[in-house]
Amino acid sequence: MIIGPVRASVVAALFCFSAAPAMGAELIASTGQSITPTAAAGAVFQPLNPDLPNLPGFTAGQAGAVALSPDGKTLAIVTSGFNLTFGPDGKPITDQSKEYVFLYDVSGPAPVKRQVIAVPNTFLGLAWAPSGARFYVSGGVDDDVLEYARGVGGYAAARTFQLGHKAGAGLEVKPEAGPLAISPDGTRLLVANVQNDSISLIDLKSGKVAEHDLRPGVIDPKRAGAAGGTYPRAVIWASDGKAYVTSERDREIIVLKLAGGAVTVASRIKTAGQPIALALNKHASRLYAAMDNTDGVVVVATDRDRVIEKVATLAPAGVADGLSKLGGAGSNGLALSPDGRTLLVTNGGENDVAVIRLSARAADQAAPGPRKTGDDDDDAPKADRSAVVGLIPTGWYPTAVAVRPDGRRIFVVNGKSNTGPDPKTCRVNTGVDPHHDDACRAANTYVWQLEKAGFLTLAPPAAAELGRLTRQVAANNRYPSAAHSREADAVFAALRQRIHHVIYIIKENRTYDQMLGDLEVGNGDPKLAVFGRAMTPNQHALARGFVDLDAFFDSGESSNTGWNWSTAARTNDWSEREAPVNYAGRGLQYDQEGANRNVNVGYATSAERVAANPVSPADPNVLPGARDVAAPDGPGGEEGRGYLWDSAMRAGLSVRNYGFYGDLTRYEKQVGAAMIPREREPAKTGLKVFYVAKAALMPVTDPYFRGFDQSFPDYWRYKEWEREFDGFVAAGKAPDLMLVRLPHDHTGGFSEAIDGVNTVEDELADNDYAVGLLVDKVSKSPFAKDTLIFIVEDDAQDGPDHVDAHRSTAYVIGPYVKQHAVVSRHYTTVNLIRTMEAVLNIAPMGLNDALAEPMSEVFDLNQSTWNFDARVPTVLRTTQLPLPPAATAEAGCAVHPRRSAAWWTQAMAGQDFSQEDRLNTPAYNHALWRGLRGEAPYPAARNGRDLSHDRDALLKAANLPACGE
Repeated sequence: MIIGPVRASVVAALFCFSAAPAMGAELIASTGQSITPTAAAGAVFQPLNPDLPNLPGFTAGQAGAVALSPDGKTLAIVTSGFNLTFGPDGKPITDQSKEYVFLYDVSGPAPVKRQVIAVPNTFLGLAWAPSGARFYVSGGVDDDVLEYARGVGGYAAARTFQLGHKAGAGLEVKPEAGPLAISPDGTRLLVANVQNDSISLIDLKSGKVAEHDLRPGVIDPKRAGAAGGTYPRAVIWASDGKAYVTSERDREIIVLKLAGGAVTVASRIKTAGQPIALALNKHASRLYAAMDNTDGVVVVATDRDRVIEKVATLAPAGVADGLSKLGGAGSNGLALSPDGRTLLVTNGGENDVAVIRLSARAADQAAPGPRKTGDDDDDAPKADRSAVVGLIPTGWYPTAVAVRPDGRRIFVVNGKSNTGPDPKTCRVNTGVDPHHDDACRAANTYVWQLEKAGFLTLAPPAAAELGRLTRQVAANNRYPSAAHSREADAVFAALRQRIHHVIYIIKENRTYDQMLGDLEVGNGDPKLAVFGRAMTPNQHALARGFVDLDAFFDSGESSNTGWNWSTAARTNDWSEREAPVNYAGRGLQYDQEGANRNVNVGYATSAERVAANPVSPADPNVLPGARDVAAPDGPGGEEGRGYLWDSAMRAGLSVRNYGFYGDLTRYEKQVGAAMIPREREPAKTGLKVFYVAKAALMPVTDPYFRGFDQSFPDYWRYKEWEREFDGFVAAGKAPDLMLVRLPHDHTGGFSEAIDGVNTVEDELADNDYAVGLLVDKVSKSPFAKDTLIFIVEDDAQDGPDHVDAHRSTAYVIGPYVKQHAVVSRHYTTVNLIRTMEAVLNIAPMGLNDALAEPMSEVFDLNQSTWNFDARVPTVLRTTQLPLPPAATAEAGCAVHPRRSAAWWTQAMAGQDFSQEDRLNTPAYNHALWRGLRGEAPYPAARNGRDLSHDRDALLKAANLPACGE
């Protein structure tokens, strides 16, 4: 590799970063991190354009894997994500809704695109035959492997190998063909069956396919219920008779022996972290495995199949000291230099490539002798331990890396990008104007469509350049710690003395413009305020009475990433890879919130699961153990304990949970007699309506608070919370942290809705009223003086916004919060979580919140008194909710449902509202816009401009209904 040795004596000087200037093209992600992919001298960063005839400007998202041809001249890149293009009817256009394999000639100074092959579906599987004449792609949900053979005009489709699965191993889930590898002799192929906890061995000569289970209890019935082998991920051959496959969920590397068509599990290597990428040195004497969640690489000696070294991947010594025990770097891809002495590791969570100098033992090479450089030092490190010697900035969320055989080029792909505003005439994640079909055909601005992949090419940096790039990464990620002013520190020191309770409310899916675009202050677009002040008077009053945060960004894209960001300030690699695939309908499922493959893995055994949910699989070998593949680890690698409530509990604080992380399948009609009825006040009859899916939350969860069910009003959720809160008041003691889910702004479930809350207007108003009631209740309680309320949307995927698809609403309410203020500081979900941690004096959960700045600009220590009076949105007068008598204040906010429940039921026919984000989002929002705005054309000018000035004129031009505050 061209990266030269770095003397130990100059490492500190190279990595001094106290005043690093910005380098390259910089963007600020919704995580708060800066992204600078072109920081390296001579770097080329380009989109992946499949050259679609009818969409020449289309670029693909979610690059998932790379593979260099055996001769090192061709780089294959495969996408695995969303990549759908919708027509005017809200349905995918078949020939424009593929995944793609890009083939680049990388033999010269810059990559040259030679061919793009469209593939129906994929999931991370890509491998070359040793001859280079063929390559193979896994078909994802299609449960097959596709072969492409070289011909006169390039590579063309050849054989398809069907893997033969009827379903996945779980509750109503599909199979998913994943990563794959070809034997050194080119005769056999192994594919990881991600959803079936097995591998399939394909004889490439005969085409015969044989499946081999990886679970101990299936291999040996005497071990039924033993954990192991679930969610297989990376696979690699060490020789024609030996291979390795990782189990992401069970945190192990499985050693396989292969002879003919027989496959046996020889041993299992346990790992601290989730092994998700593998690489071998030239002689296959060393295996390297990237550990997600614990941010490291383990080195395995393949003659004994034992771990001989563990290497932290976050940063060089002196760059991020004190942070290495916090998870979040997200190590997820590997490449070895041609000389075998340098290992490159993509850190998805930190948007960089870590450059690791391998020890002689880790490289399985003799230690190099001292290399004289004309000074009194030599370049040999004093202690021969593998270590990160530098960091290279990349695009947002790098997923894979490769090195050309001559060592002169590094190739990195990433999965995401900033979304920006939607400048077109319509926006599919709010609705499509049916009279502008041509413009809508090209809009396609759902958040997972707007996040694009990138392809970075650079020369390996020499030592001085690597030091400069490391400083840039440090600046991008705010190493070594967030710089807080003394004034901000004083604010939180005072708050910690005065505030003893935090209530954290999470809602669903709305953007800033959609909700608050009609405020008389702030940077909102009134024409996009489809749920304006007439429908949501309480949230408008909160924004005006306290702080309007008009530059707040949800860190997640959709609920599966959004709920992790909102409760853990990060995701893991599984969530990042699974989310866009799942939301595109390309397989997989919603694995977040404690369910894996729709099974509640908060319980360890099938017997416990069936007792809690009779439709849960009784097979003891279905996902045994209380492990969650999507859960973030806590500090020090505490498995699956990286959530806000875990940090609070570690600090000795009391927690009460209302609706976070539960098994929602029992709210669905399909479960028959197991369906939990929609009881308004279940505590009166002792009916348990919520089964939590996190072991840590089981003792602190209210079983009578109903979880996500769109046919159930938030009003009754509030009433259950109020029942317990009244008990806290009577006892004079309340939990330190209360987690409250109020999800009805998601909307849906119209035909089965109770109490006549069965239109979009009703449901948004119901959610608004429940929020207002809760705030009102606290404000008039003895806890008003020492309680702060934080409210956030889990994501902003279901609405328009003229600034960014991530911009959303957030509220901070209570004593010492500014009143009648606008704060336009760029804040994110991570900042909000860091603020709660700072107030409660609890430790950060991971890197992101540890490095984030708490929201000090929201507070005023002189503002100790506060009050709030909930308002009944007038549209709720059309429902059967038990509301107080009408007040004069409601008169100016009159709004009536534009459509009936029957209209909404028909318009939303085919939509699945049983769990969050099971929707056909474009079709849903097409109906949403039409139902709320009728034939009104959708506003065209949404280009990110500042609309905080001349608000009176903007509001007047929007023709909004009159509504007093």
